[in-house]
Amino acid sequence: MLQPSKHGPIRVWSLPTGPLQENAVLVAGAQGEGFLFDPGDDAAQILTLVRDSGVTMRGILLTHAHFDHIGAVQPVREALRVPVWLHPADLPLYRMGAASAQRWNLPFIQPDAPDHEIAQDQTFTAGDLTLTARELPGHAPGHVVFLAVTHGEEGVVVAGDTLFQGGIGRTDLPGGDHAALMAGITRELLTLPDATAVYSGHGGATTIGAERRGNPFLR
Repeated sequence: MLQPSKHGPIRVWSLPTGPLQENAVLVAGAQGEGFLFDPGDDAAQILTLVRDSGVTMRGILLTHAHFDHIGAVQPVREALRVPVWLHPADLPLYRMGAASAQRWNLPFIQPDAPDHEIAQDQTFTAGDLTLTARELPGHAPGHVVFLAVTHGEEGVVVAGDTLFQGGIGRTDLPGGDHAALMAGITRELLTLPDATAVYSGHGGATTIGAERRGNPFLR
């Protein structure tokens, strides 16, 4: 059973899924309610994680709509009976999921349309957990990151494919914009406290401070 990382009252599970090892992330507060981010593949494993965690899911939040981040959306939303949120600027990518996966010769379940849109500074609440969405385009036109801070404790960012341990998101895909990505990282992430934990769409977790000091792309 995958154990969570703890940041004050916030618990975070990060589960690599699919051939591209995209991280599905589950974030919960002390009251046992939370959100699921970017269920990319391996729906059965994700649902097992949710069940074993004991967390009551209040929704699926998508950082962006590249196919490796949305491949398990449909079976997971049906099993959990929860709504899906996506920034409207990423709807074209969302609708192209099956076609994008086909270029990699990968199987894909095209999800139904999202239930709700995401906007800058929108808040999402599950029990004592509150998350704030921040627009950070560049890797994808509608990419957002989600910041969780509870009672002044150590913060957590679900960063999707913007900032990685030692790297940044690629911008050579359709809709990519390197200047926008770098400006967004500076504006929305590097303004956060050094202790803020960063959970990325691929690879291991890191902190804002570690990336500020050692990420070669941020120098």
